[in-house]
Amino acid sequence: MLRLLILFAVVAAAIWIFRGVKSGPRASRSTPEQDAPPMVRCAHCGVHLPRDRALALEQQWYCSQAHLEQGPGPRDH
Repeated sequence: MLRLLILFAVVAAAIWIFRGVKSGPRASRSTPEQDAPPMVRCAHCGVHLPRDRALALEQQWYCSQAHLEQGPGPRDH
């Protein structure tokens, strides 16, 4: 019985090692931070949003048309 367990362990280890060698070196996956779009801060309310969804006016970013029309908010946030 012990011989059967040892044989099973050796076969399982060989399969595990073979799969590791067969797949080769793993490609380095990019982190979510690298895939994330650049974020900007709304000049009125301070919320952060992706730059491609923000509205720009005079080198400032806004989260909505209403905040763009209201202009920069108070600086005490």
